[in-house]
Amino acid sequence: MSESFDERLRKVEDTLAIYRLIASHPPAADTGTGDYYRNAFAADGTVDLGGGKGAVGNEAIAAVVSTPEHQAAIAGGLCHFAGLPYVEVDGDTAVAVSYLQIIAPDRDSAAKELSGHGTSTGFRIHRAGANVWELARTADGWKVTRRKLRPLDGSKEAQEILRTAFARLARVTPIR
Repeated sequence: MSESFDERLRKVEDTLAIYRLIASHPPAADTGTGDYYRNAFAADGTVDLGGGKGAVGNEAIAAVVSTPEHQAAIAGGLCHFAGLPYVEVDGDTAVAVSYLQIIAPDRDSAAKELSGHGTSTGFRIHRAGANVWELARTADGWKVTRRKLRPLDGSKEAQEILRTAFARLARVTPIR
């Protein structure tokens, strides 16, 4: 049975809302904006960054960007650079998979000039990772219930995140 126009429109609106939520993460992380995390994550939401690092609850997640370590990274030119997520909405829940790069100024490199763009020592990619975001629709809009990030270093967990995304992608019916 095909979806009605209203059902298809709701999926589009939901997907755009989730894009906006995820796209807001990098500038919030790079400015230490705790309110983003308080509003974007469910009260009992979790972040699992691997290696025993993570936080439970939107207040604890928000507190991470206020730590001296994170503030020092911001002062050093921290840049979270995210790719457009793959989003699958299923009623009142959704899953999104995305890439995230951590980029920093390469202050140890020799300065180079780029025509029309000035001189810079450039930047380096510190880390690249795969994210899986689990979300739920609430009375206050979409909220992240769980975010899992794994480095794209050939590890099984990062590969599993990507395999899961492709398995879901294979089941998606295009919007007509």
